[in-house]
Amino acid sequence: MNLEQLQRAVFEVTRQPLTPSERLRPRLPDGRCVREIANALIKPNDRMTSFERLQVYSQQYWFRIMGSLSEDFPGLRSLIGGRKFEKLAVAYLNECPSESFTLRNLGSRLEAWLRKRPEYIAGVERVAIDMVRLEWADIEAFDKLELPRITTADSAKLDGDTVLRLQPHLQLLDLAYPVDELLLRIRGKASKSDTASNAVLKFPRQARIRRSSLPRPGKVYLAVYRLNGIVYFKRLTRDAFALLQAMGEGKPLEKAIEISLVRSRRSLDRLGGQVQEWFKEWSSLGWFARQS
Repeated sequence: MNLEQLQRAVFEVTRQPLTPSERLRPRLPDGRCVREIANALIKPNDRMTSFERLQVYSQQYWFRIMGSLSEDFPGLRSLIGGRKFEKLAVAYLNECPSESFTLRNLGSRLEAWLRKRPEYIAGVERVAIDMVRLEWADIEAFDKLELPRITTADSAKLDGDTVLRLQPHLQLLDLAYPVDELLLRIRGKASKSDTASNAVLKFPRQARIRRSSLPRPGKVYLAVYRLNGIVYFKRLTRDAFALLQAMGEGKPLEKAIEISLVRSRRSLDRLGGQVQEWFKEWSSLGWFARQS
């Protein structure tokens, strides 16, 4: 057995969910005896058997990835409660194990998985999906690349054929519930304006959100972005969202404005002055990147 084969064999056992008492399961799903596999892979020492040594690896693997997922999705955890979140996390990580060198990508498939397994968020499905989308956008905004910003000289050259490039860290979300306010409340932040800092509070004190406290449905258009190393949430009007979305799809400026006009049913005269104000603000927030 070469090194790669050994690593794969160890991981096959390690990634199996622990028992309720946080022990290594005695058999794999295909019926093979884990104790026999451990004896073939790992030598015992004067303190632990081969099985016990392999169990330590499995426990540390699961404690770490469960903790990481819990840290990344405190909003979802508060919506469904700690026990249900633990069951959800075990099922998700068993079906979608880590495939990356970094734990940052652990929740990348959570939204798609929940859409196929809604029983884990029964009763709060739509709010929970929006919450997961927001929490993943937060991770993306924090980690994604920031390109050189456009300059005043670049802005002076803009015309209808210009294709403006949005910063990779800028995430645009159309939500059915105002989960931005809920997440900030969960994290101990008070949202007192349309722009709120989303600096992460590690391991906040949490309790399950009562059903009566859940937000009512309400369309929210949101920009999630990074500025000076901090992630912010900023609410947008429907027109502004449509314009940014069109630019994000690579539409020339004139075409992007036309699309936003069609969607908003406003006249160019009414929207023109507003667009100038938006561009001034968005440029100051660093949302536009220079073309390479």
